[in-house]
Amino acid sequence: MSERKVKNRWLIALGAVGIHISIGSVYAWSNFTGPLGEEFGWTSQQVQLTFSLAILFLGLSAAFLGWFVEKYGPRVAGITAAIFFGVGVFGSGFAIQWESLWALYFFYGVLGGIGLGVGYIAPVSTLVKWFPDRRGLATGMAIMGFGFAAAVASPVMDWLIGSVGIAMTFFILGISYFTIMILSSLNLSRPPEGWTPKGYNPDEEKDVKSQDLANIRAKESLKTKRFYYLWIMLFINITCGIAVISAAKPLAENSVGMSAGAAATLVGVMGVFNGLGRIGWASASDYIGRSNTYIIFFVLQIPLFMLLPITTSVTLFVIFFGIIYTCYGGGFATLPAFIGDLFGTKELGAIHGYILTAWAAAGLAGPQFAAIMNDLTGSYANSMIYFGALFIVALVVSILTKMDIKKKQSAMREAQSTG
Repeated sequence: MSERKVKNRWLIALGAVGIHISIGSVYAWSNFTGPLGEEFGWTSQQVQLTFSLAILFLGLSAAFLGWFVEKYGPRVAGITAAIFFGVGVFGSGFAIQWESLWALYFFYGVLGGIGLGVGYIAPVSTLVKWFPDRRGLATGMAIMGFGFAAAVASPVMDWLIGSVGIAMTFFILGISYFTIMILSSLNLSRPPEGWTPKGYNPDEEKDVKSQDLANIRAKESLKTKRFYYLWIMLFINITCGIAVISAAKPLAENSVGMSAGAAATLVGVMGVFNGLGRIGWASASDYIGRSNTYIIFFVLQIPLFMLLPITTSVTLFVIFFGIIYTCYGGGFATLPAFIGDLFGTKELGAIHGYILTAWAAAGLAGPQFAAIMNDLTGSYANSMIYFGALFIVALVVSILTKMDIKKKQSAMREAQSTG
């Protein structure tokens, strides 16, 4: 089929970035923590629960609404995400006017969280189908938008809160994100049946290493070991990463003596590493392989987490943090392409949703464990050693995954030679 008769796939990728750069603003939630506490006397924990609920419902909606994305397609799913996220953010303005914490939980945490989940998986599963030749690069671009969103949204939020107040900030952001997401969603569509990019012929891919291990439905994926290996790897990478992100500022102040201002700047700069890691690692995975990429994540992070508590050099501390942030973002961005490799694209969105329950679980487990360790020992640094040990478990699982892939590829070679 000629490419001239179908949409430009790079414009579809741009639409995906538009959706992700909107919903990724959730990572700039901390901009509201201080102002909400000052205005209403709410504790940091009460305000932070809004963010935790949003991440929880992101994971749950991605898991339970993956079938919705597959059935109705990326455009309808994207518009649905725009409605939920737009209404969630806009409605948060009413919650502020009503001075209701529970209304904030409902609008931003529940409705916004559902919009996050559907919006996260809808464009990604579509991009894998449009870019069979460069899966990592394509999904990395979209998910990079999610990582960079905080760097874009944070100064805008800060300026708006100071200029027009908290409630009006939510109203403006709600309308803005709704508009961007609707326009982006209208550009999304699946590729026509049988379409392949120019110069790419899957029938000529004789090497089983370049073929998908299977092309199965979401329910069938749950019966494979590979699904649970992938879930565990993602859970550990996110648990440890999100814990260190949530404790970045106090760690920088207490471990290497950074000033509060310098530590805050570090957190902002690290957001850039998060975004770069998403596009960088995902693109690299097209060449070095997805299983090798995950092995590298864990080999790097085991010593980094072990060394963080005893590091006294600011330079080393910043370098360690930068690498950790790239691995954290890279784990997200490499995942959809890895799912495509392992399970095919038949119901990739639904499988992606199932595995993202690891994000929901990790979003609760990581920060809570770090906070408990801080309460018990008086330092966030002590929890880093335990997280380093968790990465050893992840490394073992990643090696088991690679062995399982090789076993399956060997069986495919045998079938090809006898067939």
